[in-house]
Amino acid sequence: MPELPEVETTRRGIAPHCEGQTIVGVTVRNGSLRWPVPADLGERLRAQVIRSIDRRAKYLFLNMDQGTVIVHLGMSGSLRIITDDTPPMAHDHIDLALQSGVILRFNDPRRFGCWLWAHSVTEHPLISHLGPEPLAPEFNGAVLFRRSRGKNTPVKSFIMDNHVVVGVGNIYANEALFKSGIHPRRKAGRISLDRYHRLAEAIRETLSAAILMGGTTLRDFVNSDGKPGYFAQSLLVYGRGGEPCKECETPLKEIRMNNRATVYCPRCQR
Repeated sequence: MPELPEVETTRRGIAPHCEGQTIVGVTVRNGSLRWPVPADLGERLRAQVIRSIDRRAKYLFLNMDQGTVIVHLGMSGSLRIITDDTPPMAHDHIDLALQSGVILRFNDPRRFGCWLWAHSVTEHPLISHLGPEPLAPEFNGAVLFRRSRGKNTPVKSFIMDNHVVVGVGNIYANEALFKSGIHPRRKAGRISLDRYHRLAEAIRETLSAAILMGGTTLRDFVNSDGKPGYFAQSLLVYGRGGEPCKECETPLKEIRMNNRATVYCPRCQR
């Protein structure tokens, strides 16, 4: 599943081609996504100008004067900039034709993504409950410490909760916990403020590095320019169960938490 770095990489990739452009045509080939594409989406979007493209958690916002299109890539979705007459493929469900001649094309083999219309994204039920952005200035260890008090939830599950902080997917949670030396099963409410400061910084560093490298290479994801991300080459623990820790050479342990692969160093993480 595309995570926050992949979605941010996509946003940066498509924004220069779309911002300031007038939509001259909308083609919906298959509107049966996770939620049905609004039947009047084409009518709403035609002749509108895309003023900006923003991201909140793993949602992309195509902001226009009359409202916003909320896009989610789901499990396997992607957005492409088409600059020639490349014909649509089997899973190319939506095209936005822009005045420049460029087409913004949405591909989603599993159809778990979404294209929804909203007059106010901050009040939309998919957005209104979300926690802080991990790369925003207001996110820090104090936020995590305050929200963790009294919680018996394992810290890995805690930081993957979008009500606590958005966009910390499974891969990045593994990596951040290793960097901060925290065992993934440790109870969230039993971690000190100092350790949460280290964890918050590790989350920020891990996600920032992944964005700079284009995200993590996943089976179903390639960047907006068609090239895969390369952050996978820098993973310290995820996908390395049984291999030696890069810090102490102790064999890394792999367990399942909430049906997700969890890899940690039994010596470095306490």
